[in-house]
Amino acid sequence: MHRMFTAVMASMALVSTSAFAHGDKHAVEGKKEAKAISTEEKDFGREGDPKKATRTVRVDMSDKMRFTPAILAIKQGETVKFIVRNSGKTMHEMVIGTAKELKDHAEMMKKHPTMEHDEPYMAHVPPGKTETIVWQFTKPGEFNYGCLIPGHFEAGMV
Repeated sequence: MHRMFTAVMASMALVSTSAFAHGDKHAVEGKKEAKAISTEEKDFGREGDPKKATRTVRVDMSDKMRFTPAILAIKQGETVKFIVRNSGKTMHEMVIGTAKELKDHAEMMKKHPTMEHDEPYMAHVPPGKTETIVWQFTKPGEFNYGCLIPGHFEAGMV
């Protein structure tokens, strides 16, 4: 029987859904294109200012369809810089959201696997590369991160 591990970022309570955007664009290793920080508020927070990050968390994605670390505790209001590394040999991604959002988006990705990737809560990382997400957790809740590449989420990469 397949055992699924959950990667959870906990603050306090559950939240609702929002829309996702995906794409085949990806930034130079470890860097996103220079652009203004979005003020758009999601149910799970908003894009963070790198200058205001209170801690850095290194996240590894592997071809074993797992994230390391699998569970994080983050305080409401905290801005976290995630350095996301793909140690595998296939494309992986880290997408932050609620459990329902990630599940719904994983289903959408099965139908549209080449959707745009251009949201501040997503890192689409080629093998051997790294990307950075800076996110401020402005709201309380239990949030997840997952790989929504078709088949990865279903294999437990969440």
